[in-house]
Amino acid sequence: MKHVAIIMGGYSSEYKISLVSGKVVFDNLDRNKYIPYAIHILKDKWVYVDENNAEFPIDKNDFSVQYNGNKISFDVVFNAIHGTPGEDGLMQAYFNLIGMPHTSCDYYQAALTMNKRDMLSVVKPYGIKTAISYYLNEGDVIDTEAIIQRVGLPCFVKPNRSGSSFGISKAKNTEELLQAIETAYKEDNEIIIESFLNGTEVSVGVINYQGEIIVLPITEIVSENDFFDYEAKYLGKSQEITPARIDEATKAKIEDIASRIYKILKMEGFSRSEFIIVDGVPFLLEMNTVPGLTNESILPQQAKQANISLSDLFGNAIVLALQKAQ
Repeated sequence: MKHVAIIMGGYSSEYKISLVSGKVVFDNLDRNKYIPYAIHILKDKWVYVDENNAEFPIDKNDFSVQYNGNKISFDVVFNAIHGTPGEDGLMQAYFNLIGMPHTSCDYYQAALTMNKRDMLSVVKPYGIKTAISYYLNEGDVIDTEAIIQRVGLPCFVKPNRSGSSFGISKAKNTEELLQAIETAYKEDNEIIIESFLNGTEVSVGVINYQGEIIVLPITEIVSENDFFDYEAKYLGKSQEITPARIDEATKAKIEDIASRIYKILKMEGFSRSEFIIVDGVPFLLEMNTVPGLTNESILPQQAKQANISLSDLFGNAIVLALQKAQ
């Protein structure tokens, strides 16, 4: 029986979603193989939360916990933290330093993919299509004329290092552009402004399953709102259609590109990439390395469509993490 620390929470706006993801992992791990522990990683505390909601502090020297007079040392960590510090490389680097196996990608890949600007810059030379973009850092002079000349209107304004659509706005004019920039700065001091791509949005999960890199069934996103924002993602304001309603040629093209990106970036564990298909051509928006794992989340939906149960999906990630550590 392996002792599995499921880390959840985090320091970003996504912490509540992460707690739900972590609970789903906790509930679905095979109790014949694993003893799961809910570990809340929050700004003010790292604690093990037992079934009575009692909290016990984590010893950060070796990531252990004293519980009922005994020291519990974990065999492996299941990473369910969206955003910092679980999706940007900080936890991965910490676990690498103390020699703790974990289910997510390595710290460099996590840091790279969390940074939309850097990740897109790395894959562009491989022929991966992306939107036209304009970068801003907090304190920069905001030249709306130059931005509009570069990306056009409407455009999307996004925090560079954020998830779950927090801080993202669609701007249709100069006034909305300025407001969108202000909104994005509430989440991050770096911004990426992208041209509007008028097409079909799809989400593509790529995972290492039983030692083989596989592309899960593609999900088509149909938002009731202006775009796939927080409401659409988590409050039922969208249709998520799996498999996506795309022709076989486009499907094959997206599967090839998503798999190539996974290999180009030397990814491990889970990944979910977002694309807009314009006239049969996929444009990459971003990649998530700790995607949502709630029952409503896209990756679990895709796994179900591929006849992979949540128990198998999560257990496979643990097996691969332990194998890598050998």
